[in-house]
Amino acid sequence: MGQQTSSLCLIGTGKHGDGEVRCVRRQLMIEALANELPSGTIRFSSKVVAIQESGLFKILHLADGTTIKTKVLIGCDGINSVVAKWLGFKEASFTGRYVIRGDIKLMNNHGLQPNFMHFFGKGFRSGVLPCDDTTVYWFFTWTPTTEEKELVNNPGKMKRLVLEKCEKMPSHMRCFIEKTEAEDILTSPLRYRNLWELVSGNISKGNVCVVGDAYHPMAPDLGQGGCCSLEDGIVLGRYLAQAFCKKGETEEQYKEIEACLRKYAKERRWRNIDISVTSYVLGLLLQGDLKFLAHMRDKVLPHFLAQLLVKKSDFDCGKLNTSD
Repeated sequence: MGQQTSSLCLIGTGKHGDGEVRCVRRQLMIEALANELPSGTIRFSSKVVAIQESGLFKILHLADGTTIKTKVLIGCDGINSVVAKWLGFKEASFTGRYVIRGDIKLMNNHGLQPNFMHFFGKGFRSGVLPCDDTTVYWFFTWTPTTEEKELVNNPGKMKRLVLEKCEKMPSHMRCFIEKTEAEDILTSPLRYRNLWELVSGNISKGNVCVVGDAYHPMAPDLGQGGCCSLEDGIVLGRYLAQAFCKKGETEEQYKEIEACLRKYAKERRWRNIDISVTSYVLGLLLQGDLKFLAHMRDKVLPHFLAQLLVKKSDFDCGKLNTSD
């Protein structure tokens, strides 16, 4: 299986003007952001194991035994966030699906147009899209059998599984998967934050908040998880800049920070609910095995999905600069 059902152009015009959907390698994005910080700002291999309250401050206890005293604690520590747990969030729920991701850097131009190619089969979905002129990203989501779950830590076997499932994928697309090295293939379970927690959970409390996957882990069916995390960061940074620009005693500054975190939580809650819930429902529809769902997926959803991907990404969270 692996029949192509849609091809979405990544360049278009939305309500915020001309734009394009880009596939960005996460590692490159992290490095670009890190390079903007002063040397020594980032402390690596510093897993947080406990959070202690000390008056108006929070004290972080790290795995190596050291502690850090903070005026404001921002939990962007991923899907297994210690900060999210401290705020009262439960462990993220499992969708039942896994995703295999891979990317390949070619010596020459791959020759692809700026399109997102979509492929479907019984119980699985796959996609191929270019990152730049020489890099191609692909993914494969499915609900594994018990036997397949035992292989998820073996990239080579996961690659063979994808090629077997996508036997009808055009050869010029399959070749990108075939050429991908095992070390460039990652398999992981798909998890999400349930709706009730997104609606009622404590995104912030006092001088503590969560952003990104620590706040809203979601299925990748809309491809907006990383985008929402960046939006979180911009909105939060804008509010915190306002708090730290004001002079005052420790208690006054604490109240300013607390108020700004509440504003951040209010502004981001419904945007993230929209994307998270849409992604979850879309995943159920796209990989449903029932005949009705399969018909919807193959005949109706491709055009709808193409429009939805563009619509949900056409969002303006504002500028980071607080002087505007």
